[in-house]
Order: sequence, then C-alpha cells, then structure tokens
Amino acid sequence: MNQPQYQAELEVALSLARAAGTEILKFYRRPLEIEEKLASDAREPVTQADLVANDLIVAGLRNAFPDDGILAEESIDTERRLEKKRVWMVDPLDGTNGFIDGNGDFAVQIGLAVIGEPALGVVYQPVSGVLYRAVRHQGTWIELPDHGPRQAKVSSQMNISAMRLAASRSHRSPRMDRVVQSFGVKEEVRRGSVGIKVGLIVEQQCDLYVHLSSRTKQWDTCAPELILAEAGGRLTDLFGKPLRYNSRDVQNRNGIVASNGLAHDLIIRALVPLLEEFGRSPVDDGS
Repeated sequence: MNQPQYQAELEVALSLARAAGTEILKFYRRPLEIEEKLASDAREPVTQADLVANDLIVAGLRNAFPDDGILAEESIDTERRLEKKRVWMVDPLDGTNGFIDGNGDFAVQIGLAVIGEPALGVVYQPVSGVLYRAVRHQGTWIELPDHGPRQAKVSSQMNISAMRLAASRSHRSPRMDRVVQSFGVKEEVRRGSVGIKVGLIVEQQCDLYVHLSSRTKQWDTCAPELILAEAGGRLTDLFGKPLRYNSRDVQNRNGIVASNGLAHDLIIRALVPLLEEFGRSPVDDGS
C-alpha cells in the first residue's frame, strides 16, 4: 500500500511544532528580553522564544528537506525561495503579544506551499496542547492531550447575522466596528493569533473571521488556510480572491476573510459596499 502523500512531511512538521512549543514554554511567564522589529509600516515585539523556536524549526526543515525553500518570520528572507516549487511557511510564535501578556493566545504554525498553494498545515497551541493538522485531500484533524485525533468539520450556518465572529483580542478599529454593525453580528469570541481564530471556526465555536488590515503575512495564513479548507471552510482576501504563496511580497495586502465556506460568497458580497465606503480597492500582490 502506498504511503499517503506528504506523510513524511507531516511527521516532521508535527515533531518540530511540538518541540518548538516545548522550548517556547521555557520562557513563558518568565522575565523576557523584548525587542522591537520593523514589520511593514509598524513595529512588532520579538522575544527570545520567537527566535529559539524559529531556529529550531528552520534547522529541522533544512535537515529533513534540504531541497525545499523556507520562508520563516524570524529568518532573513531571500529570493532563492522563489525558484522552489515547495516552500515551508513558518510562524514560530504566532501571537507574540499573547505570549508576552501571558494569556495563552499563541501558536506554532508550520505550513507547506506547493506551487503557490497550501498543501500541509500544522497549528499547535503550547499552553493548551491543542493541535490542528491537515494535508491536502486528507481532511483536518484535531488532537488534544490524552485524546486520539478527531476529524473536524465547520458549521452549516448561512445566516450572517447569526454567525459567531472570531475577533482579535488586541486589534480593533472603527472600521471593524462598522463591519460588525453592518453584518448584524451579535456574538464575538476574542482571541489572539490567526491560527487560533481559524481554529475556532474549525471547531464550530465561530463561523466567521474578518481581518481588514494588510499586515498579515504568508506565514500567518498558509497553515491555517489549509486546516480551514480541509474542514470545509474557505479563506480568501477581502475581495474573494485566493491567496497565493511564495511571492516576492509576503504581505496579504488585501486582508483576509475566513468562514465556514457555505456563506463565504454572501459575506464577500456584503463586504463590497463597506470596502467602497472605506476606500479600499484590490492591491496587486506581485505574485
């Protein structure tokens, strides 16, 4: 019997995600050296945990798959990856603010993009031990400590106003308030990390996530996108266009919308007049 596709890659990604999580927890709720880095047009915090986890994952991937490209948040990017068909997208600690605040809202994210599309994704939450994993055409699986894996499926909710919104714990703009008001959303769950918010949709705790900002990067969305898609959901930009990976510009400049899939087109249509009101139009991502 043939081994399922990407099985070796999945085993490596799972091992590295858990190992990185173990290292991250050595710094958690302890005195931290917090530096700032310039990311896009804003400054973002970076800690020893970010760097240690990044180095561990990158070294492990290079050892296991030396011919693959790597795009990792805390590594210097080069255009060599643009020549590769397979490129790993690594966010060693998604939700650094949650890590610093000690609220548990952070995750290790490892994705593999093949010819610009997600093929594998792992999102691991070190504090809770919750792990989401997916391989293209093989479904999404949730692993909990002391429990066997269970397959995940998104909700069947199609009424936008009845949807539960996965919202950012720390980033909230008047424009996002306008979206919530326009949609008629009545229930929100506020969490940090893109991967954790997408996980809420995968676990049917939420149905929708809208990120208006252009500040997310490809390493923020690669693994979560596949995990959501394999559970029956969808993740696109604000205009309903698919995200492409391994382009020169690593920013998701057109924002992101994640949903249970069934109502995705309705959500995109509902956003059209709001985006016009905000003066937003699609930006060429340079892919």
